[in-house]
Amino acid sequence: MTKIFHNIGILGSINHNNVFKIYVLINNFLKKNGYKVFFEMSIANKFKFKNIKNIKEIGKFCDLAIIIGGDGNILGASKYLLSCNIKIIGINLGNLGFLADIEPYNIEKKLKIILSGNYIKEKKFLLEAYEFNNLKKIGTSLNEVVLNSKNITKTINFKVYINEKFAFSQKSDGLIISTPTGSTAYSLSIGGPIIMTSLNVIELIPIFPHTLSSRPLIISNKNKIRIKFEQNYENIQIIFDNQVIKSIDSKQDILINCNKNFLNFIHPYNYDYFKILISKLGWSKNLF
Repeated sequence: MTKIFHNIGILGSINHNNVFKIYVLINNFLKKNGYKVFFEMSIANKFKFKNIKNIKEIGKFCDLAIIIGGDGNILGASKYLLSCNIKIIGINLGNLGFLADIEPYNIEKKLKIILSGNYIKEKKFLLEAYEFNNLKKIGTSLNEVVLNSKNITKTINFKVYINEKFAFSQKSDGLIISTPTGSTAYSLSIGGPIIMTSLNVIELIPIFPHTLSSRPLIISNKNKIRIKFEQNYENIQIIFDNQVIKSIDSKQDILINCNKNFLNFIHPYNYDYFKILISKLGWSKNLF
C-alpha cells in the first residue's frame, strides 16, 4: 500500500501526566509501520528521544504533525505551521479539546485509519493584527484577538470600521474578534454564537458593553476591521489566543484581517461537529 505520509513530526505537552507513555506508544507504532518520526526539540530534550527538529523544521520537512496535549498546545504551534504544507491532527489530553480529536484510549486505532488516507480535511484560517498607519505586524491568532484594558475595572471607548466604513462605536470592557474555531472559546463565555468551523466568517463580540443594543456581529472573513480608540489610554492591551499579550498605543489604530494562509487540519473519517458539541457541552444531558 502506498503511504500518504512519510515524515511525521511529534509536538505537544511535556508536563502532562503520563504524556511520556503516549509519546513512546506513538513512536513505536509509527516506526513499526515504516514511518520516519521526528520529535520537537523540547520533547526530545526532556524525554531523551532522537531525531530532533525544531517546530519550524517540522513544518518544512514533515508532511504530518501530531500534536499531543490540549487545545492550548495546538494554538501555540499554529503560528509556526501556518505557512507550511503540513497536515495537523491533535490527540486530546486536555479538558474540552475542540481542536484535538483523538482520545488517548484509541490512539493506535485512529492513527491507523488516518494514515491509510481515510480522513476528513478542514482548512482553518487565522487572524492577524497590524498597526494601521505603518502596517507593522502585532500578532496572529487561530481562536481570537482580544482588545481590552489591563485595568479590569476600566472601560474603553472605540469605533469600529469595516472596509473603512463606519460600523459602530462602543463603550465596553473590550472587544473580541473571533474566528469560527474560536467561537467555542472565549466568545462562547461572553454569549457569542457557536459557528460551524467550515464557514469563512469573522465574529465581533463586545465584552460587557454599556448599552443593551450591542450584539455580536458576524461578517465575511474577506473584510478588514479597523479599530480606532476615541481617547488616549495608558493600559490598552491586545491578546492573541490567550497566550500572547502585547501593550499597544491607543493613539494608533489597529487593523485586523484574515491571514492569506490556512492551517490544514485532518479529522478521523467519522468526524461529526455536532456530536462533538453534544459531548463537550452536554447538550444531550437531562437537566432535571
